[in-house]
Amino acid sequence: MNSRNQAILQQLRGGLVVSCQALPEEPLHSSYIMSRMAYAAYLGGAVGIRANTVEDIAEIRKTVSLPIIGIIKRVYEDHPELYITPTMKEVDELIACGVEVIAMDATHRPRPGGETIETLFPEVRSKYPDQLFMADCSNVEEGMKAAALGFDLIGTTMASYTPYTAGCSLPPYGMIKTLVHECGKPVVAEGNISTPEQLRHAMDIGVLTVVVGSAITRPLEITKRFVAALK
Repeated sequence: MNSRNQAILQQLRGGLVVSCQALPEEPLHSSYIMSRMAYAAYLGGAVGIRANTVEDIAEIRKTVSLPIIGIIKRVYEDHPELYITPTMKEVDELIACGVEVIAMDATHRPRPGGETIETLFPEVRSKYPDQLFMADCSNVEEGMKAAALGFDLIGTTMASYTPYTAGCSLPPYGMIKTLVHECGKPVVAEGNISTPEQLRHAMDIGVLTVVVGSAITRPLEITKRFVAALK
């Protein structure tokens, strides 16, 4: 690993990454608003940002200089359920943005164009050997496979979001612990981490960093949680 990538991982180590994303159907969908979210996260002490789309990433770049974990959510008709950086096209676009880390869905599910992560990622790694890549996985098996394929970071992002992990215990501490001890790569705890106590527990297991999104940057979902307590 080159010195630049080592420095990026060191910057992320032991800190909080805040996911600043809003889909088109959500009320805060705006690159400008996401840039202000990122700035607020920076002022609050975040060490990195996770962001979606070229437009949001470009706007966030104007506001903060933190490392960005970049994704592009794009739905293809042949496999609409797999949409986080699903093809080489999205990887190329993120490379052009200059993001520090590119995250990809690394689940076992089929990808657009008949690809699988086993066929696609070796091509990606060959094309971009010096780029940091993060695998968004849903279980231990996928995390171990992603590590063997050459991903630099292994994330728990997709736990409970695949048909074969639906209903799993969340946050997935068991998955996190096994990957930390066995996969041989830095682990990123992401997905369904909603409280500072959950973040602390994940960090104590030994992850590199923790990504929190909805609990910080999605006021619609936060409001729903509070309103639900009144019913």
